[in-house]
Amino acid sequence: MPRQSSALDRATPERIAVAALAIVDEQGPAALSFRTLAARLEISVASLQRRCTDLAGLIDLVTDHLAERLPVIAPGTAWADATEARFTALYRLLTAHPGLVALRGSRPWLGRNLLARLVEPQLADSVAAGLTPAEAMTAYRRMYLLTLGSASFVDHRDPAATRAVTRTALAALDPDAYPVLAGHVADYLPVVTDHEVYYGALRQLIAAAAPRPGSAG
Repeated sequence: MPRQSSALDRATPERIAVAALAIVDEQGPAALSFRTLAARLEISVASLQRRCTDLAGLIDLVTDHLAERLPVIAPGTAWADATEARFTALYRLLTAHPGLVALRGSRPWLGRNLLARLVEPQLADSVAAGLTPAEAMTAYRRMYLLTLGSASFVDHRDPAATRAVTRTALAALDPDAYPVLAGHVADYLPVVTDHEVYYGALRQLIAAAAPRPGSAG
């Protein structure tokens, strides 16, 4: 007869990350706690704390699990194509899990998977293409902050609700005091949830940072 799984068997890093992410996605960031997560995993809080000592450690575990979904770009891919692929993949992950983005706040995301799949290869590709290390990091930071900000301020999982909230806020404005904002609501609403706003801005940053021909080596 097979033995029953122990609490630690059920509290593998992967199971913890999957369960925690599900709670945040289903119930919002405020719902995540060691108690709710332990209940979902059917283990004790003490068993969970053996894997993650605090909430910060838990969030780090979840975000690094998520970063494992970032693509590994094939060697030889053109710099601009590789850059766009990496950052659009990050954007899609973040917009799919806005609660996790809210939980992280301003804390740095330095997990092994993010460093190995995004930061290190992006910097290495940029330097190999001819950017100086400082230029490579500047370009990376601009694209990263654009991605994080674009994912943080709009819940793209429910664009209709987002547009409704925006419409209500703009409709409450005094048209005499804010004639441009209040007078063009129908034009603004589609832009609020349009992913192309992000993609277009990313491509502009990529074009601005692109290494000059002959600069490599």
